Amino acid sequence: MITHCLQVKEGETLELSPKWRKVGHRGTIKDYPSFSPSVDAEAIRKAIRGIGTDEERLVSILTERSNVQRQLIVKEYQAAYEKELKDDLKGDLSGHFQHLMVALVTPPAVFDAKQLKKSMKGTGTDEDALIELLTTRTSRQMKEVSQAYYTIYKKSLGDAISSETSGDFRKALLTLADGRRDESLKVDEHLAKKDAQILYNAGENKWGTDEDKFTEILCLRSFPQLKLTFDEYRNISQKDIEESIKGELSGHFEDLLLAIVHCVRNTPAFLAGRLHRSLKGAGTDEFTLNRIMVSRSEIDLLDIRYEFKKHYGYSLYSAIKVSLLLEIAEHVLLFSLHHLSLIVLET
Repeated sequence: MITHCLQVKEGETLELSPKWRKVGHRGTIKDYPSFSPSVDAEAIRKAIRGIGTDEERLVSILTERSNVQRQLIVKEYQAAYEKELKDDLKGDLSGHFQHLMVALVTPPAVFDAKQLKKSMKGTGTDEDALIELLTTRTSRQMKEVSQAYYTIYKKSLGDAISSETSGDFRKALLTLADGRRDESLKVDEHLAKKDAQILYNAGENKWGTDEDKFTEILCLRSFPQLKLTFDEYRNISQKDIEESIKGELSGHFEDLLLAIVHCVRNTPAFLAGRLHRSLKGAGTDEFTLNRIMVSRSEIDLLDIRYEFKKHYGYSLYSAIKVSLLLEIAEHVLLFSLHHLSLIVLET
């Protein structure tokens, strides 16, 4: 299988596996037909040179190419103009528009590594962002994110997490960051019954809680296996696993395990909820909005859009339009719903 070596920074490369290259069946971005990286690189150069910026041109190109195609544009731009495209974008643009354009030309694993760094930067840790990132990535993706994190920051992702979190929450995050979750689609009914009993004995059926058992099972078993385990748990305890987690655990550790359960049941619905919260209230959480829109645009954004309307009664398109006040930011952040081969916005 062919892999792509994408530049992280001068003199260093990061090899991405085909997993990152696969365009999701339920994404809004597909490979652009008749694609020419040299033509696109030249058009982008013209859009950001001189006085003023042709934002429409940037949007029309970067939001209609897959990430693999964008990386070819990045390579062509470097070869033709001896400059990093992301650096020119940073120098010419500003605000949330700049952040999104730079995100679009960043390799997925590098993008996630930078998002993780940002969530742990400064005086406080953004636990919700950590939880979202580590519960929605596959094991292979997490291995590549960890590699990218070390390449960029010269520090392991595990060490970074350990320095910013504690207790059972830290243990569970580290287990997820290791990328050891089983990705098999096969399920084992006997194992599901066994795990369900272990979870029951670790929580509802004893005084105190054995948190390690919850971490071991929820952070390592495949999603299809966990779905069957949760069904078996209901048969044993007469309770949903969510109810038991809420009753037995607390704090960020509880939030993390509940996020895993929600992802097992319906990952697009979980992410739709995250988007809804990012768009709710006095200000828009662009950090979360940008991350989900960019990272899921080639995976399951169509399903996220569907779940958003199903749960909240209005479209994701209209929610973004209402929440964003800046015209350019609004135009760009709608990229995966408006510019990327989506004709019907209301379902």
